[in-house]
Amino acid sequence: MQSETRRKLLELFSQAKGDFISGQKISEILGCSRTAVWKHIEDLRKEGFELEAVRRRGYRIIKTPDKITANEIQFGLKTEVLGRHIYFEEEVDSTQKIAHKLAYEGAPEGTLVVAELQKAGRGRLNRTWFSPKGTGIWMSLILRPPIPPQKAPQLTLLTAVAISQAIQEVTGLVPDIKWPNDILMNGKKCVGILTELQAELDQVRSVIVGMGVNVNHQLSEFPEEIQSVATSLAIEKGSPIKRAELIQEILFKFETLYHQYLQHGFLPIKLLWEGYAISIGREVVARTLHGNVKGKALGITDEGVLMLEAADGTIHYIHSADIEL
Repeated sequence: MQSETRRKLLELFSQAKGDFISGQKISEILGCSRTAVWKHIEDLRKEGFELEAVRRRGYRIIKTPDKITANEIQFGLKTEVLGRHIYFEEEVDSTQKIAHKLAYEGAPEGTLVVAELQKAGRGRLNRTWFSPKGTGIWMSLILRPPIPPQKAPQLTLLTAVAISQAIQEVTGLVPDIKWPNDILMNGKKCVGILTELQAELDQVRSVIVGMGVNVNHQLSEFPEEIQSVATSLAIEKGSPIKRAELIQEILFKFETLYHQYLQHGFLPIKLLWEGYAISIGREVVARTLHGNVKGKALGITDEGVLMLEAADGTIHYIHSADIEL
């Protein structure tokens, strides 16, 4: 976990917007010696930050590395809660597994677990998720919403909207959402979302939202068996994207929508979700645990349940399924 002192230092540089901050001012605000300030500055340099030091003026950050460490994510972070506590590892089995442990141990809401590489990344139904080093965003967010467990699936749809908005903001690309948890670009999958609960019968203790975003992969880097169905933002845009900037924007959009959701319920989220939904009005096949259901996707209910109209006019309510367009 990142130190509180380092977090405050990065907040200072972020608020300075490229201006110099004196070593004395840093020392006073952080409550540490000038020697300790110098050590923190050197640690940032080792991590890839380029800092300029000018006598009598102080320090300023002139360039940040393309990494997704806690320091890189928090430099310029616009949220109040989400991402203010970050657990970063170069390599993990699964960010979900770590987030579950931290949530159980009492980690505060907004804690983010992020890794450069997942060796055992997973999606829905325990499917594997290809998570190579240095190309994507592999992260899990801990939430503690005051909602009943049956409403938790709505947070999957909220997450899809937040990520879609962030992608649009950072890259200019407009993604499509496929119910319930996939984000597509030109019909190919580039984002997966996995929402899991720690709950009692009538109370959510925590919601762990796992997010996998294919950011800077090249097509040849995907396993052959998924090259026809997977893509990355860099492939679609034609140039690389700074991952930390995208994480910051995802957290900012997520926090904004999350506040709306807790204050006004699911309806505002539902309307935004439908604006990105690719399946509404189309014939789809829902592959459920109890068999396949074919019909026209009418939209989602106020609870986030997919409505399909069969050929005979029957309306089917789909709570969980894989959707084939």
